[in-house]
This record gives sequence, structure tokens and C-alpha cells, in this order.
Amino acid sequence: MSALGHRAGTVAAVVALGTALVVGAGIAIEPRSSSDRRAPVEAVEAVDARDPLSRSIAATQDRLTRVPRDWQGWATLGAAYVEQARVTADPSFYELADGALAESMKIQPADNFPALSGLAALAAARHEFTEALGLADRSLVINEFNAATHGIRGDALIELGRYDEGIAAFQRMVDLRPGTPSYSRASYAWELRGNLAAAVETMEQARDAAATPADAAFASYQLAELALAQGDVATAEQHVADGLQRNPSSAELRAGRARVEVAKGETETALATYAELVAARPLPGYLVAYGELLESLGRNDEAEAQYAVVRSVQALFAAQGVSVDQELAVFETDHGSAPRALAAAEQVWRKQRGAVFVEDAYAWALHVNGRDREALAHADAALRLGTRSALMHFHRGMIRRALGQRDGARADLAAALKIDPHFSPLRAPAARAALAELDPRP
Repeated sequence: MSALGHRAGTVAAVVALGTALVVGAGIAIEPRSSSDRRAPVEAVEAVDARDPLSRSIAATQDRLTRVPRDWQGWATLGAAYVEQARVTADPSFYELADGALAESMKIQPADNFPALSGLAALAAARHEFTEALGLADRSLVINEFNAATHGIRGDALIELGRYDEGIAAFQRMVDLRPGTPSYSRASYAWELRGNLAAAVETMEQARDAAATPADAAFASYQLAELALAQGDVATAEQHVADGLQRNPSSAELRAGRARVEVAKGETETALATYAELVAARPLPGYLVAYGELLESLGRNDEAEAQYAVVRSVQALFAAQGVSVDQELAVFETDHGSAPRALAAAEQVWRKQRGAVFVEDAYAWALHVNGRDREALAHADAALRLGTRSALMHFHRGMIRRALGQRDGARADLAAALKIDPHFSPLRAPAARAALAELDPRP
């Protein structure tokens, strides 16, 4: 959250179908081609029998071997595979989800709202948001009272920059089924609009309503991020500790702990936490955070090793049908090729123009390509909701600085450091250096 970077994609731990939402869009109920699909029940060996989600998957797989025409079972299995992909960072589960959901639709092509909702979650997970929205709408025509589907629909609308409609979908979800998934989405809606007090209050409701350790850990992590977004390291540390008590294996909370350790200046401890985290969950966000901490310490070869893994993971996700243009744009802008960054940013902006994080990514890519006047318009659009994002203000401040707008640059860079003095081990020092240059003291 506060590192607000695309929290909408993981905004809730999920519900009805058992899926936690990532993000997505395209349009086709059938998977890319039946010959490309793996057998949807073949993942029994890939799940961990100690984990509740894995046990549920195994039990559903077992039932389907005995009752292969159970279309609802296939829909449940497909949705669970989407969640398993998020939990394990293994995108091959998306292919399994594709197959299971297609099987459900094949058996029950009419009025199959669970499979349509699962397909919407899968499209969202692949970052194909227009497709996710269309599928969610089709599912809601059949069953307008499914809270989880309203959540998927809201996620897609938010990612498409249609904020009023997305917030209305989240409200509908809360009305239908108040709980961790709906309250966490409502919290995100408040955060987007810069009302952190309301965001915290609603996320506390999400934590208090948590039905599982995973849900409690998710909410605790988001509360920690909200605290860091207000420069409150001590409160963030408490939320991380509380969450880890409930779910010691949470990767999100370990990432939160590393962020707190960096903010406290416990650099060696943070490095060890990140090293352990990326070994278990080599997700791009964690790898980049680890790499940037290493880079800030002058350990550039080690940082480059992490960035090389980021590129490999992005390629792996892309091979499984996940659109990584936004993530690629941000990564290439900071750690790779300026032309590649701009190409990726333009690609995602064409699909999701108006979404604040897309506007921010596009602005920053334009800036590193020397197109600052265009960049400023997109940086302004990124902040139009009043979102309290240190990184967004940093980006706009540096763009204004390049344009010679000294007062505006000072205001944005100071805002970034006020929001979160530790928002990045690389960019927070850059903001301080730029401020000193803009407002030198005698």
C-alpha cells in the first residue's frame, strides 16, 4: 500500500471462490489453445500438504478424479489455482487455472457464474483488466449478489482509471459481504484519495474481521505500509510484529520487516531479511527492493545480480500470459534502457490511460527520455486524486527541476520526504541532494 505501488492488484485476500485478487484484462473465455494447456488436475505434487489452500486444492482434485463432470468443482479449482499462483509466485498455475475454468465452461456453458468470475480473476492476475471487467460483468448478470465478483470488477475499474465506478463496486462488495477482502478494498479507495486516517480505520476493520492467519497478515502488512506512508516507523514495526505472530511465514510481512529495518538504519539486518525473502519468494518487487538497498551501499555487482533475476522473472510471467508492461516500464526506467522503458510505458498507457500509477510510470519514462514537458502533464495526472505517494511526488519534483520550475520542484521533493523520509534507499537521498541544490544554505 503506501509504497502504494500497485496494491490494487493484491488488494484483497479473497473470498467466495477462494481466490485472492491480483490484476488483469483481454477477452476470451477459452484459453489460448487447448493444445497449450496442461491437464488441469496435474498439480497435486506441486502443492504443500501443510498449507490450507494446498489441502483444499488437493481435495478438489481428488473429487474431480471421481466426479469429473462437477462443473462447480472445476470452477473452484481454477479459482484456487489463481490464488496459488499469487501465493507461490509460480505463474505456471495460471495455465492450470485456464484449463480448469475452461473445463467448467465446457461442462456448463450457460449460467456458469463461478467459472466466469474465476476467469475474471485470472484475467486480472494476468493484468488484462478490460477482459477482467467484461467477464466480471457477465458473471454478475447471472448472479448480481456475489461479493467477490464485485471486488474483481472494482479492481479492474480501478486499474483502468475509472475510479468513481471502481469505488462504487467496492462499496457494493462491502454492502453484500463486509469482511477482510471488502474492507481492504475500501481502505485502498480512501488511500488513493489521500485520506490516510480513513484508510487506516478501514484497514483495522479488515484486520479485525480476518477469518484466517493469511488475511490477518495481509491487513497487518497494509497497516504497516500506511504507517510508513506517514513516517511512523514505530507503528509500522508494531504492525509487522503483530502480523508475524499470526502468520510467521508471510512473505509480505517479511518484506515489511525489511522496510522497517531500512528505515531504522539496521542495514545489515535488512540485507539478511531481503536475502532470505527473495530466496523463498523471488518476486520482482522484493528483488528490486533488495537490489536498490545493495546499490545504495555501493555493492553494484550484487545489485545487478538481483536485477538480472528480475528480468528472468518478468520473462517467466510474460511467457505465462501475464502483461508486465507497467512493471517493465518502471524497472527499465530506473535500472535498464530508457527507450525500452518508454516503449513499455506507452504500451500500458494505451490500455490503462488515466490510472494514476500508469500515469506516473509514463511520466517517469518520458522524463528519462528527455521529454519533460510531456512528462509533467502525466505527473500531474498521477497526483490528481490527492494520493499521498512519496515516489509520485519525487518523480514530479525531478521533472519540475529539469524544467527549471524551482519552486514546484522544491515543493514536491519536500512533500516526498515529509510523506516518507525512507521511501527509497536510492531516491530519498537523491531527493535530499536535489533539494539542497535547489535551496542551498549559506
